[in-house]
Amino acid sequence: MDTREEVREFLTTRRAKLSLADSGLPDYGGVRRVPGLRRQEVAMLAGVSVEYYTRLERGNLAGVSDQVLEALARALRLDDAEYEHLQNLARIASSRPTTARRGAAPPRAGGAGTVGGRKASSSVRPSIQRLLDSMVGVPAFVRNGRLDILAINRLGRALYSELYDSGEAQPNLARHCFLDPRARASSKHWQKAAETNVALLHIEAGRDPDDAGLMGLVGELSTRSQEFRTLWARRDVRHHRAGFKSFHHPVVGELEMDFDALSLPDLPGWTLTAYSPRPGSDSAEKLGLLASWAATEVLA
Repeated sequence: MDTREEVREFLTTRRAKLSLADSGLPDYGGVRRVPGLRRQEVAMLAGVSVEYYTRLERGNLAGVSDQVLEALARALRLDDAEYEHLQNLARIASSRPTTARRGAAPPRAGGAGTVGGRKASSSVRPSIQRLLDSMVGVPAFVRNGRLDILAINRLGRALYSELYDSGEAQPNLARHCFLDPRARASSKHWQKAAETNVALLHIEAGRDPDDAGLMGLVGELSTRSQEFRTLWARRDVRHHRAGFKSFHHPVVGELEMDFDALSLPDLPGWTLTAYSPRPGSDSAEKLGLLASWAATEVLA
């Protein structure tokens, strides 16, 4: 990833989202040639010179202080995920050259990435798999930052049966979302899911821009999906820690469940996600049917 370009596009798109009313600035009328705030308006809100902010927006975050990052976050009204992404971009800019390292062609997304300059294994500890297997009443899985499913329990595999019958050696949620036509049919809220997938990939790109597997995945999806290209260009980032999700399963039909996503502290970018239906709901009954189906089916 070209860090300068990522910084430039991220700051520009955040600025374009703001209006004078959002920022409490007076509107003196006149034609505004670009959407959102002007550079001089952001600079004023952040308490820095126009020249300095222009340098930052051109991609030069190297050596920027925490105080300036905080001022930018306030001026651009960044949420927690956006501010964390900005901090990651500044950290990367300060610690290495601003262009991504070049080397061998990137592997497909199933390969190992890097964590803190070292290779990160794509296999999970046996204890994590045992933990998932003990969660017999809820679908649960562990994914990495580029949305590869690294480990899953039996009920989770049944819930994502279409993902697993695709023949992927390393199932990937983003690839399934954008490239498998069945993904649209299996979700009432496909657009929201697509936006979330892209936002999570952007977070990972800011955290680990040298992950060749991630860049290979982004390149593949950009080449094969216009919708992915459009969403990627928006530079949106968001956390995905809890919420509500609906599924249309080919065997049991509609399922509506809460989800909780818990980060694994010693494995940066890795998340354990579990789905749970409301007690006594129609979805709770259908999940029981899915568990019965999973017990009788051979799930590869």
